[in-house]
Amino acid sequence: MHTKIVGVLWGCFFLWNLYTSSAQTIYPGIKARATQRALDYGVQAGMEMIEQMLKEKNIPDLKGSESLEFLKVDYVNYNFSNIKINAFSFPNTSLAFVPGVGIKALTNHGTANISTDWEIKSSLFQDTGGADLFLSGVYFTGIIVLARNDFGHPILKLQDCYAQVNHAHVSFSGELSVLYNSFAEPMEKPILKNLNEMLCPIIMNEVEALNANLSTIEVLTKIDNYTLLDYSLISSPEITENYIDLNLKGVVYPLEDLTDPPFSPVPFVLPERGDSMLYVGISEFFFKSASFAYFTAGAFNVTLSTKEISNHLVQNSQGVGNVLSRIAEIYILSQPFLVRVMATEPPVISLLPGNFTLDIPASIMILTQSKNSTAEAIVSMDFVASTSVGLVILGQRLVCSLSLNRFRLSLPESNRSNIEVLRFENILSSILHFGILPLANAKLQQGFPLPNPHKISFVNSDIEVFEGFLLISTDLKYETSLKQQPSFHGWEGLNFINGQWRGKPAA
Repeated sequence: MHTKIVGVLWGCFFLWNLYTSSAQTIYPGIKARATQRALDYGVQAGMEMIEQMLKEKNIPDLKGSESLEFLKVDYVNYNFSNIKINAFSFPNTSLAFVPGVGIKALTNHGTANISTDWEIKSSLFQDTGGADLFLSGVYFTGIIVLARNDFGHPILKLQDCYAQVNHAHVSFSGELSVLYNSFAEPMEKPILKNLNEMLCPIIMNEVEALNANLSTIEVLTKIDNYTLLDYSLISSPEITENYIDLNLKGVVYPLEDLTDPPFSPVPFVLPERGDSMLYVGISEFFFKSASFAYFTAGAFNVTLSTKEISNHLVQNSQGVGNVLSRIAEIYILSQPFLVRVMATEPPVISLLPGNFTLDIPASIMILTQSKNSTAEAIVSMDFVASTSVGLVILGQRLVCSLSLNRFRLSLPESNRSNIEVLRFENILSSILHFGILPLANAKLQQGFPLPNPHKISFVNSDIEVFEGFLLISTDLKYETSLKQQPSFHGWEGLNFINGQWRGKPAA
């Protein structure tokens, strides 16, 4: 008996561990994957970025003291200031993934041309002038480790840094340049020594400066007056031999309530591809959280006047005149009317292979309103509008459009035989199809910005819908002419419920 009780207890303990471990698993709402092609292009774009950075970089002075035995001078104090890197070349540079660790950077056979002002002092003389320094045999290797901090910001660390310059040649200019160049060679050795000691600390300082900038990224961003977007990292990046995955929380909250929605993200797996530089997977959970957040915030409710609807009706035989005449025919009314649409539940998102649909359960009320009276309801009905979502990337924006698939009224059984009520199904479908959807699509054409690094644009982009997630495949292009600021919160432009995309978060 005792043995059986022990076995039951161990079984319960095992099941409890399974439960708690599964309950603690957090899945991302958005995944971003950079491939080896992105790293290869990063080498090319990185050279341009480094060139621009070096032109603006203040390089610390090189100071020292050396004895010049061939001149029988005990010491010469020297100071190289105003150091400028005019040109450089790193022909053999590569970036490669180190599985489970980070990204290895390697460069060798590099060269650099540097100009500088100089000053020398000794017990016998002192002078100032200019000089050119040519460095060759530049070698660097290190591993960039990517992680996250407690706030979900990405952080970088540089480990195994090794940097060395093998050769340096100094050429002085000035009235006494012939004299100075005669003892330039003895000075090249201490210059190399000091330079080699400074390189890794300088690189480490640059990494720390970059981390300081990364820590200021707003991972919780206000989208508009209704919602917030959380795109913090939920785990450290996952690195394989062929790519790096960033797992982002990817959830939309009502502005005044950061409670998680009453449903959880489910795991989704990006396809194993390497043809594009970047893949962004947007889960069904992300869109569902946006739907729920906007519904909770009351952003789905809209009231339109006859004039607002008529301005967007398609001008054909089924236009506004026909719709209004049919309403007048039933109710013999001449005064203007209002259409009030209110979502009764969060719109239902469905992502299936090649098919993105949005089902909107709502109520619609038609009211008359004369100049000297309050609005009076003609009729109120519940309906479900099933729409297809079209997607396209234009420039840096994801643009959506809605098209009506089906329109179903929910009527009590007692009213189904009422011909006048049934005729409203066609009338309301026309209002939705020719009036409300064109209004929504006009706003959707603004699109919303996609997340992209500083001065990086998307090219050769493609969108595919899989079961449970949307996949964006794109290449990258570095453009120095772009003036946008670095941002990963491109999703702040999404106002999914109101059917409009905003280019900037609301103030």
